[in-house]
Amino acid sequence: MKKWLIPVIIIGVIAFAIYSWAVGFNNTALEYEADAKTAWADVESSYQRRNDLIGNLVKTVQGAADFERTTLTEVIEARAKATSTTIDASNLTSENMAQFQQAQSGLSGALSKLLVSVERYPELKANQNFLELQSQLEGTENRINVARDRYNESVNIYDKHIKKFPGSFLAGIFGFEEMPRYKSDPGSENAPDVDFEF
Repeated sequence: MKKWLIPVIIIGVIAFAIYSWAVGFNNTALEYEADAKTAWADVESSYQRRNDLIGNLVKTVQGAADFERTTLTEVIEARAKATSTTIDASNLTSENMAQFQQAQSGLSGALSKLLVSVERYPELKANQNFLELQSQLEGTENRINVARDRYNESVNIYDKHIKKFPGSFLAGIFGFEEMPRYKSDPGSENAPDVDFEF
């Protein structure tokens, strides 16, 4: 056997091992990134379900002739803002996420105000359509929370994969960047003031 053949074989084996490792890293990162983007789509889908239910809720409440129009208008405007603020899964940045979250929080606040206002309207509280929509909204809020948690779990797996050495070296070469997590609303760490008046 020729002496020059052994170093060529060794170099070939090392090159193949490095190539296999790089391809494996890239494919796994692509898979984790796709999972995180799908999880984000599930978050958006849950919010879309809520927006659709709110549209039906607004129609039901509009039937109550003496219902407070300003509260209803706030919900309608907040819903319009929330539906116009969307994020493409390929453009998940912290800034876009904050905008999206702010629009959704505005809608949540307006919706809470609407549901509190309903307490003063016995005919609305007795309306079967309203009660069913209210129940579906509660279930949807739970879905939203679960979807956000699953998104964060997927992002965590992806981010750990691209941040661990030596994969972090390849992540820079292949263009993989950290994805933002869904964070709680500012101030949500403080307990709300509850005032019971009788």
